[in-house]
Amino acid sequence: MADIQELLKQSGALLEGHFLFSSGRHGDRYFQCAKLLEDPRRAEAALSDLAAALKADLALGKIQADAVVGPAIGGIIVAYELARQLGLPVFFTERDDSGTMSLRRGFEVRPGQRLIIAEDVVTTAKSSGECAKALEDLGGQVTALACIVDRRAPDLKDPWPFYSACRMEAQSWLPEECPLCKQGLPLVKPGSRRI
Repeated sequence: MADIQELLKQSGALLEGHFLFSSGRHGDRYFQCAKLLEDPRRAEAALSDLAAALKADLALGKIQADAVVGPAIGGIIVAYELARQLGLPVFFTERDDSGTMSLRRGFEVRPGQRLIIAEDVVTTAKSSGECAKALEDLGGQVTALACIVDRRAPDLKDPWPFYSACRMEAQSWLPEECPLCKQGLPLVKPGSRRI
């Protein structure tokens, strides 16, 4: 059993400061999972318990899956490694020129195809929701959401079964309520999504 929090710290993936998240919120901790995933052995270790939980529920029929999908960019390596451990195909969604999450590069979704969405970090599940819409618009069926770090608010309701490698608390605020802005701390946007 991997200690995900320790792997995040050892890899330099857990950052502290004043950050702008993809959701538009501000926060004091940022999870740069790309640092965790840059070593394939560490990626395998970090996702092994998560893959085991998914395998168990797949075997019990609690969820069904034909493939794993990762929203670009943070979900690509997570989806690949989970799919490898689950023995499933993998592909990813990405933003088109208009900024809309879409399926490109010749990837296809079959009508009724059952899909697990895999992310690095889930805060508001906005990227997952956009990925799900793109897949469902093509006839796919999202059956679960999986991630490395679950940092969702406790009251966030999940539209699908939710699986995470670890749960980590991190403060986040609307920009107008951010105490770090009021302190004049510089704001850093380490993520890939344009806001």
